[in-house]
Amino acid sequence: MKKRRLIAMGLSVMMTMSLLMGCGSTSNSNSSTSSAGSSTNASEASSNEGSKKTYRVAYIARAQSDSFAAWLANEIMAEAEEYDDITLDVFDGQADDEKENTAIENAIASKYDAIIVQPNNGEAQRPYVEKVVQNGIIAITTNARIDGIEGSSSVDADPYKQAAVNAQLALEQIPQNAKVVVLKGPSGNFHADERRKAWQIEFFDKRPDVQIVAEDFANWNKDEAMALMEDWVIAHGKIDAIISMNDNMAAGALEVIAGKPEFENTLVYGVDGTAEALLLIKEGKMTATCLQSAIELSELILDTVHKLLTGEEKQIDTDIGSPIITKDNVDEYIQMYKERGLITE
Repeated sequence: MKKRRLIAMGLSVMMTMSLLMGCGSTSNSNSSTSSAGSSTNASEASSNEGSKKTYRVAYIARAQSDSFAAWLANEIMAEAEEYDDITLDVFDGQADDEKENTAIENAIASKYDAIIVQPNNGEAQRPYVEKVVQNGIIAITTNARIDGIEGSSSVDADPYKQAAVNAQLALEQIPQNAKVVVLKGPSGNFHADERRKAWQIEFFDKRPDVQIVAEDFANWNKDEAMALMEDWVIAHGKIDAIISMNDNMAAGALEVIAGKPEFENTLVYGVDGTAEALLLIKEGKMTATCLQSAIELSELILDTVHKLLTGEEKQIDTDIGSPIITKDNVDEYIQMYKERGLITE
């Protein structure tokens, strides 16, 4: 049987962000070429294109250590290459509110034409995105959007729907009187909170027989999920289902129980549809995930920022779809990754 392997999506992001981050860095350094193939010094771009306007865009990513955030940053960089009037610089928030907020402030000071923010903690970033708007710069929040900022646009997915499709499937799959554990994203994060809310309404309220034996924040992080799962396995023994608010945490929990016969039938649910999760579903180790397509998100993000920059639209708030992925349809999504070069055989 052929072995599949994952391309290290985070590698190029890590290299780019390590060059660009440094809180005092500006977009017009030589390193900005690394952030997107079309990214060059704005004045150089303007001279090359004659009188054509070139727009400088900053993307503030949540954290390259998060597999989905790394995938999204890579896709945004690739999509930016399709626009000859956009130069893109990417900065890493390193899953740290202070660092992400500093990056936003630096982007404002550097007078970017547009700043796209993937929040680490929406409420922590809110006042800084408000500053973007106040400075007359186009502001877009994504994955997750920050609601209620007048003058800011958003491109996102519906996190309630993402979890609901899993929860509705789990109603029929999780056995009676099951013991389950729940891995949560960061407290106060819109996606984390809405996904947990969906699981409560769509599953736990309808299945009072199911016992949550452990629940905690793993902050989208695989290592944190592994540490929690190690403790839970010792404390509770056999666990019937792992309910995770994203794939990265689900994969971490799965590493802990890998090869243990008593966990062979443990059901595992996640969100994002990462390449790693798809291979785990294909191998029968993970039950289901909801695709949050970084490909679709990046296309919408760049389309949105371009329409706002050129004045075609003044305000845009839009969502991508929320398809469920199981063993029955996983092959078509694996093929999607193969075509992007993210899974090879």
